[in-house]
Amino acid sequence: MPHQPRPEHLALTRRELLQRCGMGLGALSLGSMLAGEASSAEIANPLLPRVAHFPAKAKHVIHLFMNGGPSHIDTFDPKPLLNKYAGQNLPTQNLATERPTGAALGSPFKFKKYGQSGIEVSEIFAKTAESIDDIAVIRSMHADVPNHEPSLMLMNCGDARQIRPSLGSWVCYGLGSQNQNLPAFVAMCPNGYPIQETQNWQSGFLPGAFEGAYLDTQHTAIEQLIENIRNEAITLPRQREQLDLLAKLNLRHQQARQDDAALESRIQSYELGFRMQTEAAEAFDVSREPQYIRDMYGPGTQARQILIARRLVERGVRFVQVWHGEGQPWDSHDDLEIIHRKLAGECDQAIGALLVDLKQRGLLDETLVIWGGEFGRTPSVELPTAGANQGKVNGRDHNHYGFTTWLAGGGVKGGQVYGATDDFGFKAVENRVHVHDLHATILHLLGFDHERLTYRHAGRDFRLTDVHGQVVKPLIA
Repeated sequence: MPHQPRPEHLALTRRELLQRCGMGLGALSLGSMLAGEASSAEIANPLLPRVAHFPAKAKHVIHLFMNGGPSHIDTFDPKPLLNKYAGQNLPTQNLATERPTGAALGSPFKFKKYGQSGIEVSEIFAKTAESIDDIAVIRSMHADVPNHEPSLMLMNCGDARQIRPSLGSWVCYGLGSQNQNLPAFVAMCPNGYPIQETQNWQSGFLPGAFEGAYLDTQHTAIEQLIENIRNEAITLPRQREQLDLLAKLNLRHQQARQDDAALESRIQSYELGFRMQTEAAEAFDVSREPQYIRDMYGPGTQARQILIARRLVERGVRFVQVWHGEGQPWDSHDDLEIIHRKLAGECDQAIGALLVDLKQRGLLDETLVIWGGEFGRTPSVELPTAGANQGKVNGRDHNHYGFTTWLAGGGVKGGQVYGATDDFGFKAVENRVHVHDLHATILHLLGFDHERLTYRHAGRDFRLTDVHGQVVKPLIA
């Protein structure tokens, strides 16, 4: 009998054609080997809860991302000597950063000791400082370059240049999700995207189910916050019937294409979208909180999205990233005092409330809270540069040589300062912590050996920390 042509063969891609020819034998062999490594349930739902390498306290992460680069020497790393030299050249040579810098610029903010630990914190984070005994302040962070794009990628994805899965995606890949009706990984940023946009929460070569779900938290109405969350045309049972039929058609299409990962991701997104109709409206609606809780967090977008973050981890969401706003709001090349005071004023009360609220609910022990940006800022003033700044000579340039990140909850030993920058805050000099070390420590707090949490891609076992990273053990309780 002659072979009857099939319409779907006309839509084959070059890759699919090669797979079905001689090279397809290798793909069949590889597919059978990989199928033996995962259960059918895991293949059907990659977000099922999984067990980490070893027991750990941290089960969730809230990453408070101050995008743009907050100044460590104006927030959590006081430098009295810098004020002494204000307006003068530093006795040490200025390090090379993105833009030329000049004399020392003293901090316009006062610092005060807080808690039993007596850690000094700037006045602009006074509410956060009230929980300083639960916080481990890392004053010796350092990255690779003084530019936003590569530093954002390094902090979020462990690689400054290549497309790699984000930290949140790795965490969800390792642990799955405790709530199948909400995304495992949520990224919130009001008014738009940060620099590098969705690459900050990408899944890279990991399955698409582990990618962050983006929400523009300028919106309060659930229909605007999450598009197409409701279907006014048909009932949930009828939607379920449609999805079941669609799943059968997609499965037939997928099996003919060697279980294409992109198609599997699309199927998972349809299923999650359906399930979210039953729970998302409630989870993202802060009006359901008692008035005294809303008052504790305060007014404004920052307070609302940080309160949403608590509601999400309370409901089993694994990783929540809270961005301050579109672009790079903390990038204070000019008017540092005005901008930093404003931005801290928008989020300080809510961050302080988050730490207190998590603790009083018994959630702080299992929720790792991370605060920081992609780098810090220079102790020397940025000089006027045509086309680069407004020439006000009252701001700081980017500084990747030394900056601050802090951790709280989730098995962290609070009430301590780890590491130090030099006397002026230009460079980390004591117990230096690279971003790879931070990632290794975060994964350890979640129960993972960062060298063993790997994913096979393009013939190589990849990991978040690449071939670097050491766990900073003094940070662990």
